[in-house]
Amino acid sequence: MGLVATFEIDCEALPLTGVAAAVPQATLILELQFNHGARPLFLVTVTDGSRTAVENALADAYDVAELTLVGRAGDTRRYQVVPALSFEEQLGDHVDDLAGLEALATVDAIIERIEVLPSGWQQTGWFADRDAFEKFSTFWRQNGGFKLQRLTRDGDPEPPGDGLTDHQREALRTAYELGYFDIPRRASLEDVGAELDITASSVSERLRRAQTRLIQETVAPTWPPLPD
Repeated sequence: MGLVATFEIDCEALPLTGVAAAVPQATLILELQFNHGARPLFLVTVTDGSRTAVENALADAYDVAELTLVGRAGDTRRYQVVPALSFEEQLGDHVDDLAGLEALATVDAIIERIEVLPSGWQQTGWFADRDAFEKFSTFWRQNGGFKLQRLTRDGDPEPPGDGLTDHQREALRTAYELGYFDIPRRASLEDVGAELDITASSVSERLRRAQTRLIQETVAPTWPPLPD
């Protein structure tokens, strides 16, 4: 039976991590178009964050050669990004086993979601069996960092919120208990940050990512598709 896994890859050399670090308020979802040779096109979906700040960060990124705003809907923007480097050029000084990285493309797995983080990528994927998952996780444990967030068998029901990290869950719980979600609010981001011993901007980022994940796990799957 197959497996479904959500995990973080700790490798700051991965594409677009510098953009995520420059605009922490934004969520960047990445799709790779592998039919473009050694430099697959990046399709980047951005929610939240200043459009100007995001586009400036993309334009200034060392691993971006060209970007085009393809479309937008509300606060969501879709970009086509031409990378400036091949994966070998980008990761060669940071990943010892480049041959092993290429071999991951042949593993019986489908990576369906990549979120770009300042420290690397968070991915959700389907794996044909335990062996396929172990090949993937073992490679990144040996060549960067690997943190498993969720692992289930395909077909198993998943309770809402399973995709939350411990920090996200703690931020939501603390904000709720302090009254941040009350109407009117009884606590500010600064109040929540003081309780968690982090900055208000970090609280905002954790809450936004947590709320996005809860929507993806609960509401989004039930929405009808957009019309063509």
